[in-house]
Amino acid sequence: MSALTKRSTVYFDPMIHNILKVKSLETSRSISELINEAILHELAEDAEDLKAFEERISEPSISFEDLVKGLKADGKI
Repeated sequence: MSALTKRSTVYFDPMIHNILKVKSLETSRSISELINEAILHELAEDAEDLKAFEERISEPSISFEDLVKGLKADGKI
C-alpha cells in the first residue's frame, strides 16, 4: 500500500461486502481498489453534471406547474 493512502473504516451491508469479496477474487484486485475506482467514477459523473449545469445557466427555467399546463394545452397529457 502506498504511503500516500489514508485508512478509513467503512461499514457495508453484508450482501454488498460479499459481492465486493467475490469481485475482488474474480478480478485479482483488492476491495480498496474496487471502492476507490467506484468513488472516482461517481465523482467524475458529479463533475460532468456540474459542467452541464454551468453550460445551461443562461437557459430560461420553467416551473413544474407551468410545464404541466403547457403539456395539457398542447394535448400531450
